[in-house]
Amino acid sequence: MTVGLGLEGKVAVVTGAGGGIGRGIALEFAKAGARVVINDIGVSLGGSGERSSAPAEETRAMIEQIGGQAIISSESVSEWNAARRTIEMAMDSFGQVDVVVNNAGILRDVIFHKMDPSDWEAVINVHLNGSFYMSRAAAEPFRAQGSGAFVHMTSTSGLIGNFGQANYSAAKLGIVGLSKSIALDMSRFGVRSNCVAPFAWSRMTSSIPATTPEEQARVERMKRMTPETNAPLVVFLASAAAAAAGVTGQVFAARLNELFLFNAMRPIRSVQSGDGWTPALIAERALPAFQAGFTPLERSGDVFSWDPI
Repeated sequence: MTVGLGLEGKVAVVTGAGGGIGRGIALEFAKAGARVVINDIGVSLGGSGERSSAPAEETRAMIEQIGGQAIISSESVSEWNAARRTIEMAMDSFGQVDVVVNNAGILRDVIFHKMDPSDWEAVINVHLNGSFYMSRAAAEPFRAQGSGAFVHMTSTSGLIGNFGQANYSAAKLGIVGLSKSIALDMSRFGVRSNCVAPFAWSRMTSSIPATTPEEQARVERMKRMTPETNAPLVVFLASAAAAAAGVTGQVFAARLNELFLFNAMRPIRSVQSGDGWTPALIAERALPAFQAGFTPLERSGDVFSWDPI
């Protein structure tokens, strides 16, 4: 069965679209007939260095080469007024905004007890604040037109856990809460909001150590997960396809040829004491009842331990 995506003539804003996963998503939207706003400031993986329009220009050239239409926004997602300018640019150029993909991100990996507050703030500002600013800026046109779709990039580092990424993990799990709140608050306006945890070998994962033969073999396996393998899921979730219409408030993952749906935080066990609790009683009665349900202290790689299929 062929699913009509209904994206012809629609307008998709993709942040961090100068390369990697964002570029793959932008190209997939263009192939589906959407007009694309390429948002990228062209800085280093850590968010530093001079800005460059070259990455975004490369993405635009690739879109135009396949007959698509795109414009470039060099505004930072981490500033409220700048995020508003990106949405205003889309409205001024195309007269509408139909999709926002919050993909822009930086990494400043440091073990927690050595993490500088500046590393925390920089990552939170781009990932979590940036997702809020871009989404909030698009909320007005979405509400006015009675439709719209958000797709936010989360990560298994937040959903499951990872070493040396307290800033990144906190931001990515925060994005899940943001997406759910958007889905609840804006459903009355026909607006949907979902998250995708992408798996890809890109600039964001190229810093993974590969010093031992085992690590080198793992990296080679990861390289099969090219950034564009995440794009079909993102574009489907953002589309006007009938099958996507009722999908909101969910968390998915794309891993080469595999797709995953994540569950939400829900109570799994309960205990009750008619006379209330004391610390001693908790240790005696509550803890033994809960322990079998504890979540193991695992990293993303412990859970996704098999080779990508």
